[in-house]
Amino acid sequence: MAERAIEMRRLSDGAVYRFLPAPVAEDGLPRFKRADKDIWILRDSDFGWIVWDAEEQALMGRPWDVAINRQGATPPECDWVSRKGANSFVYRLVFV
Repeated sequence: MAERAIEMRRLSDGAVYRFLPAPVAEDGLPRFKRADKDIWILRDSDFGWIVWDAEEQALMGRPWDVAINRQGATPPECDWVSRKGANSFVYRLVFV
């Protein structure tokens, strides 16, 4: 599944952000880069799968209802929550 792209679909307004497969990380896990920005979906040793803003060096989002110890070798297809400044959003992660 790692070679497939990911879409993050915002539930409030239907906005879609596409993440493309990137070279495998040092830990051997897949990672994905947003098509239009330096924003990544990757596995963090403390938080599990996250959305990471490389420019801001900031955690932007993570799965809402899948505990870290239940996350597998790919990002879970479920609802994710994000935070940017004072705003929060809910997204549905899907492989496409």
